[in-house]
Amino acid sequence: MSLSNPHAMFDVTGKVALITGASGAFGAVAAECLSSAGCKVVLAAGNSDAMADVAARCPGETHQINARPDSEAACQALVDETVATFGRLDILVVASGMNKVAKITEMAPDTFADVMDANVTQSWLMARAVTAQMTAQGDGGKIVLMSSARGLLGHPAGYTAYCASKAAVDGITKALGCELGPTGITVNAIAPTVFRSPLTAWMFEDSENAKAVRTGFLSRVPKGRLGEPEDLAGPLLFLASRASDFYTGHILYADGGYTAG
Repeated sequence: MSLSNPHAMFDVTGKVALITGASGAFGAVAAECLSSAGCKVVLAAGNSDAMADVAARCPGETHQINARPDSEAACQALVDETVATFGRLDILVVASGMNKVAKITEMAPDTFADVMDANVTQSWLMARAVTAQMTAQGDGGKIVLMSSARGLLGHPAGYTAYCASKAAVDGITKALGCELGPTGITVNAIAPTVFRSPLTAWMFEDSENAKAVRTGFLSRVPKGRLGEPEDLAGPLLFLASRASDFYTGHILYADGGYTAG
C-alpha cells in the first residue's frame, strides 16, 4: 500500500458492518461513524424505537434487526440475516452489554451471572459466529469488542461483576487475536472510561453533586476532561479499516490517559 495516499488505508467504502447493541451509546457512535465512512450497516438491538432513531442518523444503507445476541441461535441468525441482506460480512462491532452495581455481599449470584452473560458470553458467541463466516469468505475481517478501563482497574462502588466481565473480554480479545492471526481476521477491543451518554449525562451537569464527582474523577485523567462520542469514532474507524491490519489482540484505551497513571 502506497504511503502517498494514507487516507486510503482508512477507506471502508462498501464494507458490511454488523453492530450489536446498536441502540446504546457506543453502538450509536459505531453506526453513525461507519455509515458516514461508507459502510453498509446492519443494526441489531432489543430496543427497536431507539434503534430506528440511530438508523435515521445514518446517511448510508442500513438494515435493522430487532434482536439481542443472547444465544448461539440468535447470534447465528444475526450473521445469516446480515449476509442475506448485503451478501457478506466484513466488520463486527459488539457494543451490547450491561452493568449492574452492588456490593459483593448484596449482589445476587444471578445478577453476577447476568452481567457476565451479557458482556462475556455474548461477545464470545458473536465472535464465534462471525469468525466462521469471515473464514468462509476467505479474505479476512475485523472484529471489535467493547471493553472498559474497568477491565484493567478496579472500582470501589460495587463493580465486581462489571470489572470481571471486562477483564474477560480483554482475555477473549487477546486469545482470539492470537488464534486468528493467520486468517487475516483481526480482533481488538476499545476500552473507554466515562464518556457522554444517556447513562453518564448527569456527570456533565452543573449540579453541585455532578461537579464534585467530576472534579474528583478528572483529577486522575491527564487530559482533564470527560470523553465525548467522537473520541471513540477515530479508534473505531482505525480498527475497522486496513490501517489496523497489523494490529490484533490489542486493548485500545480511549480514556484521556486515565489508565496510564
